Amino acid sequence: MIIDLPEKHYYSIGEVAEAFQVNTSLIRFWEQEFDEIKPKKNAKGNRKFTTKDIENLKLIYHLVKERGFTLEGAKIHLKENKKKTLSNFEIIQKLEKVKAELLKIKEQL
Repeated sequence: MIIDLPEKHYYSIGEVAEAFQVNTSLIRFWEQEFDEIKPKKNAKGNRKFTTKDIENLKLIYHLVKERGFTLEGAKIHLKENKKKTLSNFEIIQKLEKVKAELLKIKEQL
């Protein structure tokens, strides 16, 4: 999954949910379940997600939605194999970007 967010320091929960095509309640739920997601909150209590939070959300999304892990399974997998999982996930993301670029070139031909 390719997440299309503009380059910013902070993202609102609405922007994040729209980019992942999920409800904001799922993002809030994952925030409670996974220690890796720690958005900053302003004085009103609005969540502001950093790029690090977005990367962690991408990894969690990949494990839960794309690979079919349960929440507990994803937590265990992240704790035990975080470096390996992160490395594999980065490779998958790069390959998806290359695929998207190749498809664009194909359409132009």
